[in-house]
Amino acid sequence: MMQWRMDEHGADALRLDAVALPEPGPGEVLVRVGAVSLNYRDKMVIANGMGMRLAFPFTPGSDLAGTVVATGPGTGLWRSGDRVISAFFPDWRDGPIPGTAATPGTRALGGTYPGVLAQYVALPEAWFVRAPATLDDVAASTLPCAGLTAWSALADQDRLRPGETVLVHGTGGVSLFAAAIAKRAGAIVIAVSGSAEKLDRLRALGLADHGIDRSGEDWGAAVLRVTGGRGVDHIVETVGGSNLAGSLRVAAPGGRVSLIGVLDGFGVSATAGDLLMKNTVVRGIAVGHRRALEEFVSAVDQTALTPVIDATYPMAALRDALAHLDRGPFGKIVVTIGADG
Repeated sequence: MMQWRMDEHGADALRLDAVALPEPGPGEVLVRVGAVSLNYRDKMVIANGMGMRLAFPFTPGSDLAGTVVATGPGTGLWRSGDRVISAFFPDWRDGPIPGTAATPGTRALGGTYPGVLAQYVALPEAWFVRAPATLDDVAASTLPCAGLTAWSALADQDRLRPGETVLVHGTGGVSLFAAAIAKRAGAIVIAVSGSAEKLDRLRALGLADHGIDRSGEDWGAAVLRVTGGRGVDHIVETVGGSNLAGSLRVAAPGGRVSLIGVLDGFGVSATAGDLLMKNTVVRGIAVGHRRALEEFVSAVDQTALTPVIDATYPMAALRDALAHLDRGPFGKIVVTIGADG
């Protein structure tokens, strides 16, 4: 089979290798990969490991959709022919994220665990969730990280109510999933972007009630204007850094900010007054657990939620897909994986 691997950091180190087809061991299943969606995290892991000690040769990628083709001894969750998607944090089944104050978190695919940019993967059967029946592999592959992150922020940890306002920054995968989830919950969506063309596309898809072009006006003042000065109930903060201060400025009293992205850096800045005087809740979102992913898959099937795919690339064009990710996608970038390479 073919598999993307690297022996050192950097996109230039990526190579598409012919390797032996894996065999599922005890408790494992062999999955034929149909598609792998890319996340901004993949770009950072490839570039520098994001502070993780990668085991070389390393295969990137965390989010797959595919089909079980063989099962190892002692398995019972899946049968050959079942369609599955990967769980981003395979060991996190439910409840608070594992770990301690010194070492919070759990291990993820495409990082401390091997990645999935390969034609086949053999992994523990509990590392997979049933794929939604309403989505093909390309669309289903976008759920494990971007989709689940938005679901965790808006539906799992803080349940949206009809009529509440939701602010999304940009038009990447998490933001568009958040907009779609919010609209299906009956919320009012405000989108901030530096591209008037992308805002037009959002409105055409029915994913934004208000679009604010931050390149032409003070986006914070515009948000307060469209909300009549009240502010926003829930903000999906995908930028981080100094942008957090702006999000807190427009939060309504008792509003919630889901801190998700680090596009502006891992350090964040904010004004204490906006936290104290408005009783604002800032919650960090680390994707989500298996139980939430299963609930999200059910919601996708029940509501006919369709992920926004900006572009697909064949397996051999991974570098082109990563370059598209660098340019700033409208939705998700997906690599299709064929059995013939």
